[in-house]
Amino acid sequence: MRRLFIILSFLAAFSSFAQSQSGERFLRFKFKEGDNYRVLSTVNESVKVNGKLNHTAEIVNRVSARISSIDKDGRGLNEATFVTLENSKSADTNGALTYGEEYESKYWRDERGIYEIGKEYFMPVVRDVPILPEKAVKPGDTWTANGHEAHDLRRSFANNEPFKVPFTASYTYLRDEEGVSSDSKHEKKTFQVLGVKYSLFFESPIPENAESMIDDFPVTTMGFSNQTIWWDNEKGQIDHYSEDFRIVMETYLGNQFDFTGKAHAEVTDFQRTATDENLAQVLEKVKDLDLQDVSVTKSEKGLTISLENIQFKPNSAFLLDSEKAKIDKIAKIIENYPNDLLISGHTALSGSAESCQILSEERADSVAQYMIKIGLRDKYHIFTQGFGARVPIASNATEAGKAKNRRVEITILDK
Repeated sequence: MRRLFIILSFLAAFSSFAQSQSGERFLRFKFKEGDNYRVLSTVNESVKVNGKLNHTAEIVNRVSARISSIDKDGRGLNEATFVTLENSKSADTNGALTYGEEYESKYWRDERGIYEIGKEYFMPVVRDVPILPEKAVKPGDTWTANGHEAHDLRRSFANNEPFKVPFTASYTYLRDEEGVSSDSKHEKKTFQVLGVKYSLFFESPIPENAESMIDDFPVTTMGFSNQTIWWDNEKGQIDHYSEDFRIVMETYLGNQFDFTGKAHAEVTDFQRTATDENLAQVLEKVKDLDLQDVSVTKSEKGLTISLENIQFKPNSAFLLDSEKAKIDKIAKIIENYPNDLLISGHTALSGSAESCQILSEERADSVAQYMIKIGLRDKYHIFTQGFGARVPIASNATEAGKAKNRRVEITILDK
């Protein structure tokens, strides 16, 4: 639950510094209509329940956003999709991460970073961080600003609206530092390094009918967040950041939930791939490579290459060598598009719904792991999901139809 909390603070789009004659800099968010950005954070977290370790996990949070509009005051309207992908420490840490539930969100943000967001949106969780100072600043300068966290407690405590926890953040312009850009691992940059710290202590109002309520609910929220932001002054946006955090929630029924961990994240630009031009180019390459049973389509999610009648060993997720050779060719096409990949598994209608679901997930993971093995993407940029037999593209009444339904789809993600 907690680290949808991480990336969520930095989901603004683009920022710029104007430097004054005194050597100070004005920090301002600057939005450009049509710009796209992605935030990818990795969290290593331990969770205790009532003082006992419940589990440890590696959580990957992915946000893709587009600046869809700019108003007369220079505020940017961010339209974003949030996804959490999680593997427990006991899982195969070399495998791909499973694609989670998507959360759509829409919010305005002004040039200093202040949000305007409807109460129907649960993401981002951390809001009004960073808030940039009104005056120009130089290394060593400090300022404070109010913010809040908006937690999604619908599953845990049946809260139907975001659970808001206020805080006051302390900011320090720490230093200028040479580094390498997240967008281009070979491009050196001078970053402005900012420190952000805040503590949480919030006592929730207790409902008048608390004694008759069935559901538990939080009464005290405590904790801290220590963050470091590397700001790209030339490009005008956050490049990457790190965080140490701890959040403790005590509930009305006497339970305690303790989330402790470390996180880091990168913010990068990306281009939409699902265009008519890219579709035509990929179709031409599929034809040139003589790839059989392969189709290409575009949608809001991205550009999808579908491998129909993909061959595994019977009733297994073990890829045949012939299919590996086909994936090698497809990798040559995909390497021209640097966006993240989503691998979706589908089966024909055979056996129980549960067995079809498990097999589709395993086959998607098998394809993803092979792509990781050949170096097409690392595990933090390729995700999987399984649909069982729920999304057929042909009739399961014929062998030809079953062959089409037995497929793996590779989507170059635009969101």
